[in-house]
Amino acid sequence: MEELNALMGGFGHVFSMHNLGLMFVGILLGIVVGVLPGLGGPNGVAILLPLTFSMNPTSAIILLSCIYWGALFGGAITSILFNIPGEAWSVATTFDGYPMAQQGKAGEALTTAFTGSCFGALFGVVIITFLAPIVAKFALRFGPPEFFAVYFLTFCSFIGMGKEPKAKIIISMCIGFMLAAVGMDTVSGELRMTFDIPELLRGFDFLVAVIGLFGISEILLTMEEGLAFKGKKATIDLKVVFKTWASLPRYWLTLIRSSVIGAWLGITPGGAVAASFMGYGMAKKMARQPDSFGKGNVEGVLAPETSAHAAGTSALLPMLALGIPGSATAAVLLGGLMIWGLQPGPMLFVEQKDFVWSLIASMYLGNIVGLLVVLSTVPLFAAILRIPFSIIAPAIMVICAIGAFTVHGASFDIWLMAIFGVVGYIFKKLQYPLAPMVLALVLGDRAEDAFRQTMVGSKGDLSVFWSNGLVGTVMTLAVIALVWPLVSGLISRMRSPTPA
Repeated sequence: MEELNALMGGFGHVFSMHNLGLMFVGILLGIVVGVLPGLGGPNGVAILLPLTFSMNPTSAIILLSCIYWGALFGGAITSILFNIPGEAWSVATTFDGYPMAQQGKAGEALTTAFTGSCFGALFGVVIITFLAPIVAKFALRFGPPEFFAVYFLTFCSFIGMGKEPKAKIIISMCIGFMLAAVGMDTVSGELRMTFDIPELLRGFDFLVAVIGLFGISEILLTMEEGLAFKGKKATIDLKVVFKTWASLPRYWLTLIRSSVIGAWLGITPGGAVAASFMGYGMAKKMARQPDSFGKGNVEGVLAPETSAHAAGTSALLPMLALGIPGSATAAVLLGGLMIWGLQPGPMLFVEQKDFVWSLIASMYLGNIVGLLVVLSTVPLFAAILRIPFSIIAPAIMVICAIGAFTVHGASFDIWLMAIFGVVGYIFKKLQYPLAPMVLALVLGDRAEDAFRQTMVGSKGDLSVFWSNGLVGTVMTLAVIALVWPLVSGLISRMRSPTPA
């Protein structure tokens, strides 16, 4: 009850024309940030952070957090319409979102993505509101063994639940691990596989690779198929939105499961990227028709978007309660709080109670406002599909190049983007899955660091991964997910009648 009273007080501070106006501005800016490949929520918030120095902390954090919500929403737009992930966590959305757009269901895909995003984000805010003390203690228990266990579970789930040939999944994932190892070794400080190229000192940036692997390769494939977008005649109106809303309750289990996965990985933190892949993998595993995934399944859009937004929102909990940022954007917001003279941590809820609950109230309103804004502009986004490919392809190429250049401000990244585009094209022609490579590229270095730190601390004793109930449970689940295809195949053979 105390939390509810404090939340009502927060709504009282937020409900002003000034703050509501900042919400709309932040959401619109965030959508632009999310749509542009390579810019991303953390960069957008960081770039606009100096604009808030003259504001009071409450208004400033409302503007910046709404930019974050808008970026979360906007990342799905280019993923669904052009197969170009606007954000790192939108990669899994392309698997079924883009096929739906090609089938003339762009409106249904976008509405599903936005609604799932809002549900997942609100789920995360509810956790922040009511479970902050418990979750904060849980997050403190995570060390290198627990972090590696989470990453290992993600990798094993992708291998065990993938429908592609296991050899191709493993090969693709190993290439991703190799790419993730390029650059400076964060444990020893030594350089690895840089070949005396200064630009490779920082390694391969995930967003540069993704823009090339998914965006450029798709343009090359589309050119080969005849310079035309499939589904370009898609039309959307409010009937599509309401019809999609009416069908979503049947996926209530997917919504709840994906929200729980996202909130867990956001708090621990496993990250929105891992959450989106795991949400997608679990939805595919639990589906009645798993073979329909990758061909335009609604759950394939709903699950990753819900998980990613639940993770992105929940990542703010350890930042507020412990001063430990759970994501890159949370780290930027943490810096903003410190600039404004606020120290995140347990005492923030006591010394700056009005500020904290105003921020939490703005999370509720910001996501609802964001849903309304993106849904009202769905026809505009869907109309992009009507533009002739000969016009839109050069524009996409320019946007991709700008996005790649924006990541580090280096022209070398544009060349890397082009190389990854050719690699993605070859992979698609040879029917090798790109998702395992991308997943390994994103999480490979983090998993390596966590594993090596664990080995240093345990002096090479692998039993540390079963040293307590938390890490042991996660590792056991990972092993089960990895060998599950073999176990299920063996069970099927045992159950099948033997020929006489």
